[in-house]
Amino acid sequence: MTDLFRVENLRVAYPHTSPSVEWAVDDVSFTLKAGERMGLVGESGCGKSTLGRAAMRLLPPTTQIEGKVWFQGQSVFELNPTELRKFRGEAVALVFQDPMTRLDPLMTIGDHCIETLRAHQPELSKQQAKEIALSTLEAVKIPAARWSQYPHEFSGGMRQRVAIALALLLNPKLIVADEPTTSLDVTVAAQILQELTRLCREREMGLLVISHDLAMIGEYCDKIGVMYNGRLVELGETEEIFRQPQHEYTRSLLKAALHIQATPDADTPPQLLEKIEPLLRVTELKQHYTLEGSLIQQLFRKETPAIKAVDGVTLELYPGEIFGLVGESGCGKSTLSRTLLQLIRPTSGTVEFLGQNLTHANRKTLREFRRQMQMVFQDPHACLNPLMTIGESIADPLLIHKLANPKEAKVQVLQMLERVGLSPATGYYERYPGELSGGQQQRVAIARALITRPKLLICDEPVSMLDASVQAQVLDLMLELKRDFDLTYLFITHDLWLARFLCDRIAVMNAGKIVEIGITQDIFNQPQHPYTQTLLSSAPLLARTP
Repeated sequence: MTDLFRVENLRVAYPHTSPSVEWAVDDVSFTLKAGERMGLVGESGCGKSTLGRAAMRLLPPTTQIEGKVWFQGQSVFELNPTELRKFRGEAVALVFQDPMTRLDPLMTIGDHCIETLRAHQPELSKQQAKEIALSTLEAVKIPAARWSQYPHEFSGGMRQRVAIALALLLNPKLIVADEPTTSLDVTVAAQILQELTRLCREREMGLLVISHDLAMIGEYCDKIGVMYNGRLVELGETEEIFRQPQHEYTRSLLKAALHIQATPDADTPPQLLEKIEPLLRVTELKQHYTLEGSLIQQLFRKETPAIKAVDGVTLELYPGEIFGLVGESGCGKSTLSRTLLQLIRPTSGTVEFLGQNLTHANRKTLREFRRQMQMVFQDPHACLNPLMTIGESIADPLLIHKLANPKEAKVQVLQMLERVGLSPATGYYERYPGELSGGQQQRVAIARALITRPKLLICDEPVSMLDASVQAQVLDLMLELKRDFDLTYLFITHDLWLARFLCDRIAVMNAGKIVEIGITQDIFNQPQHPYTQTLLSSAPLLARTP
């Protein structure tokens, strides 16, 4: 295999007021051969994504860059604008972590595909472009029926599939994938990574995967680079590094990942839930959306098609338990959570909380109950107001629910900051979300959710965007808080090992329905439904080494 991509002594620094240069990427070198798959891992803020963007020349002009990047023997930093345009897309494609920020909300998915193809291959007719696009979308499991839909009509995982399809459209020689499977469930992640692996092999295509998911890197990448504080602290064959990690940071990452994937004690007795009155009872809950289509489609269609996001869900959640909800992206997990909170009213069915039917409750009653039901979202950065200080963000629910005056609220916020591990609290109180790391932002989001002392916390993928070591810290914190605040968790995740680590019971969701529900150990040891069996067989698992 020949060298496809080579990075030599790369250093990157962002504009800074400090007189000394602070390198976000510091003297990094590695090569990637045609057909080779390399994983780049490390904690948030270590420089992984900066390295990928620098190699694609996507950083602001004011960024200070030293070193060289070569692609097929040509210096990337010396490409002229025309060459650079061909380089991006036709030679190298980048898949970003957050597809919503890369997709135009005013364009349909089909328009995105057509525009990408015809911008680089203007000789294609619209019909030819559509045929290529539909074939590529099918490869990432997006049905042709969704061609005319807009990005906001897709789940996070489905949008990520669109982003990956757009990267594959032009058959690039190298794909740089920045956290490509963060919002994907295990089955789709496995399908896409298997597809990328096949393309690498058949087309001699290179793949650079930037990720915090060690198990995924271990399963799909030939070699691994570990980054810490801007430096590449370890580089080598994946199997060798997993067996004998040399650097202390690599060892800590593996230890944290194995801690989450460890098999729980088999002799832990399940709770006797049938003798307890449920905290939350959901009965035959449905959330259906109609696809209106164009005026002509409406005139000639006999009936309006509907998306059954939640389709007859029945479940009970008991005080003090951690209830896991797992399933693929687009199966209805997040829609269900928003319907439980009555952020969107259900099509039919009931939601009872503390014995009260919320589905017909007025706004005043709902506000009172929402104090007892709080939510922790997947992306804390998107849920915190960038113009409000950390102290203001956490105090806001107290003031909204009239639980404290500003002086009392500040005292409670400082106590809560200390409790979620942001110490000293006074050092965080006046800071803004943009000044914190991903793990710190998620601690702020948890503090904000807990400040009203709720009984139920709905956690929608709360650690999926965090690296293994920070993920383990946040999960351990959530377990401590559950004990201290007498909490009940509804934990929504696509990470099966996370669900096994954390949850007492698990419900498996597929196409809007609960297909299997039971005690966690039973679900993992004796899965009954074929879909559950498929999920478990698709989940990457770190092999334990002696």
